[in-house]
Amino acid sequence: MNWKLIYTKRITGKITVITGLHIGGSTELMEIGGVDNPIIKNPVDNSPYIPGSSLKGKMRSLMEWKLGLLSANGKPYTSDRPDCPITRVFGGMAGATKFGPTRLVVRDAFLTAESRKAFDEGQELTEVKHENSIDRITSEANPRPLERVVPGVAFDLDIAYKVIDTDDGGAVDENYFQEVVLRALALVQEDFLGGSGSRGCGRIRFDDLKDEKGNPLQLPSA
Repeated sequence: MNWKLIYTKRITGKITVITGLHIGGSTELMEIGGVDNPIIKNPVDNSPYIPGSSLKGKMRSLMEWKLGLLSANGKPYTSDRPDCPITRVFGGMAGATKFGPTRLVVRDAFLTAESRKAFDEGQELTEVKHENSIDRITSEANPRPLERVVPGVAFDLDIAYKVIDTDDGGAVDENYFQEVVLRALALVQEDFLGGSGSRGCGRIRFDDLKDEKGNPLQLPSA
């Protein structure tokens, strides 16, 4: 079988933070008095960003839930079926070739021009949320400060999706763009991104979504 790349679809837009967003960073360089749970930041200028791997991983896991493919051992679902929606779109194990290359590329999301301006002007784009876990026996409080991106901050979304002819004229990939990629984004919007979602963190919204031609994109119902 010879696969041919027909074209690449694009999704651009904004990721707007609705409730404090926590995507954990390294604590190796934590200073005395620093936050125990810092967020990931751009090492060049210390600005917050959203790793593409965080968004792509969340999209994949929620689609596994949606399709009833969640594994009992908690590991990512994989299949050798050429038409598997998860493996075909998000990728499979190294060496798997029945479905061709990974279709979905999710790039790191950096601050939008507006949020970048606020950052450069010295506005605080992050906060430290102080929480306490309570020992049920002794009632002793154990503080756990959590760094979060504050509501209203926005990041540029940039997603690429390959439509490949696998002797079907690209029909399967076209269908999966709607039924897997856009639906996965809708699921993330209804769920949360990053950590501590069950405690109120990580609600986001996708705004001003457009395709590669500049046409508006509408997310389906989750």
